[in-house]
Amino acid sequence: MRLTTWNVNGVRNPFGYQPWNTARTFPAMFDILGSDIVVMQELKIQRKDLRDDMVILDGWDCYFSLPKHKKGYSGVGIYTRNATCAPIKAEEGLLGVLPSPSGVPYCDLMDEEHIGGYPNALQVAELGVDPVLLDSEGRCMVLEFPAFVLFGVYSPANSNGLRDDFRYGFICALDCRIRNLIKAGKRVILVGDLNVSRDENDTASALEDMRKAGIVHEDYISTPNRRIFNQLLEGGEVIGERDEGREDAILWDTTRAFHPDRKGMYTHWEQKINARPGNFGSRIDFVLVSRAMQSWIKDANIMEGLLGSDHCPVFADFNDDVEVDGARVKLADLMSPARVFDNGIRQKEWNVTEVPAFSAKRLPEFDKRRSIKSMFAAPSVKRAASSMASEATPDCPTPSEEAFDKTDGTPEAKPDLVDEKQTSDHIINGTGTATLPKRKASTPAKTIPAKRQKSDGPSLGTKGQQSLKGFFRKSAASKPNTLGAGTHLEGDAQADIIKPESTPILNHRPSTPPPADGREPADSSSHEQANTTTPRTDFGSPSSAVTLSPAQFGARVAAAEQNQRSWGNLFSRPIAPMCEGHTEPCKTMLTKKKGSNQGRSFWMCARPLGPSGSKEKGTQWRCATFIWCSDWQSRKAEEKRLENG
Repeated sequence: MRLTTWNVNGVRNPFGYQPWNTARTFPAMFDILGSDIVVMQELKIQRKDLRDDMVILDGWDCYFSLPKHKKGYSGVGIYTRNATCAPIKAEEGLLGVLPSPSGVPYCDLMDEEHIGGYPNALQVAELGVDPVLLDSEGRCMVLEFPAFVLFGVYSPANSNGLRDDFRYGFICALDCRIRNLIKAGKRVILVGDLNVSRDENDTASALEDMRKAGIVHEDYISTPNRRIFNQLLEGGEVIGERDEGREDAILWDTTRAFHPDRKGMYTHWEQKINARPGNFGSRIDFVLVSRAMQSWIKDANIMEGLLGSDHCPVFADFNDDVEVDGARVKLADLMSPARVFDNGIRQKEWNVTEVPAFSAKRLPEFDKRRSIKSMFAAPSVKRAASSMASEATPDCPTPSEEAFDKTDGTPEAKPDLVDEKQTSDHIINGTGTATLPKRKASTPAKTIPAKRQKSDGPSLGTKGQQSLKGFFRKSAASKPNTLGAGTHLEGDAQADIIKPESTPILNHRPSTPPPADGREPADSSSHEQANTTTPRTDFGSPSSAVTLSPAQFGARVAAAEQNQRSWGNLFSRPIAPMCEGHTEPCKTMLTKKKGSNQGRSFWMCARPLGPSGSKEKGTQWRCATFIWCSDWQSRKAEEKRLENG
């Protein structure tokens, strides 16, 4: 059996990467991981965002602890393969204060109905955090199997000191709950993104962080969260005496135990600085088991080659035969309810009605839903017989009643068959005769207006923008031309038409359609004068090109090309400078750190950060090139001015 934990940074985020984007289904993802239990963190969804392809999975059961208020925030999900395991209890939260599916808080249920190990009133008071708030962010999902209690956890991250109290209260509650369960005689497995590292070996930036903070090794190990975490672990470094109530180490770090001397075994990399290619990261994702389960684990490792998130999966493989109270038993017998497996052989099929009530498949919005595969499964004999009986009614005789009359037993004459065309136009009534259906009252057809076609050339009165400079030029106030086609200008009407300064008057007389009665216009002279004084803007038409001299035509072509270059320069991406170390195009970034430079853009080397975590010179990693975008634009403008002379 394999157990895998993975912070996916969004439940659908991995499907944008290889190899997950091939099938884009969760069962296919789990098969690639080769896992029987998959614990996901940072789902970034709420309950209303759950979909069929997340819940109704053939061969898999699932459990979710999702944030109650914040949208797109945290969230933990656990998927279990029905063929190998099935939990007997399921809860969300560390303190048991959230309501169970029955409406009663988990901590108030009967002993046989809850998992147990909840902190007492004094321990909760020492946390200094509202218990409901602590459990309502969707950060902990707890499943109990006969073999062990599984915690899937997404611990709060370090938010620049803004939530230190909440973060400290969470890890204290986690420590208290696990210790209480182990004291009660239960085995515990803790997996997930704990957002804390053990020591400097698990953080690439540890030395730099210590230098900036002005602290030494002892101070680094003794930070509040790291101190509590190390007191949980066997072999964890603790400076000074251990805290009261934490005298014993109770968990075993599987990954470090199988790779004690491995350097750079990181599970998380900062995306903002593209730190993954250079393996500049930290190990904050763990699979921790009770010390009594050390012999159960066959192998443990990280899967740093699988992309899809800023974290990588971490797994632990279990032996098929495990030791329990001095006896060797099949692990499969301990991973499902009693009498489901016997000596590793299944005795009873999985049934959704027997899983814990917190299962997502038993939510009201998914209960009694079926997958596409089950919809095409053959119905049972009992269901088929009941459906045939319900269809047999007096109005619709059964096949035996159609063939023989009830009184004399003679065959009954069958009505003539109706072909497909008649069947579509007629309705067969109970006597076997065909009747025409009633026609609906005819309604006038809805007329769809014809789509207006664009003309090849501009209209007579078009006054479009002729250049980029015209966008910034103050336009002259002019009266809009509302005259229809063929309308003649009488008297002083010509004065209402203002000629643009940049538009020359062309000696082009467009043809005017004659009136409908065939008579000539009344005042042709004024009409000709109006046409000659009306400004023209269709300079690209063939008729206007005839009157232009070669010099004028060339000037207009040059002006059009200049306009095109102006627009192109306005919307084109700026030319990136070359980095100093590799002579490669730089990439642009935005300053988000609060201060005087917040919001400013800058150029930097596009290569990823190296293992050292600092900018290097003469290597394959990121060099020290840094240029403000404003400085680069000013420099390019000065160079262009010098080129133009």
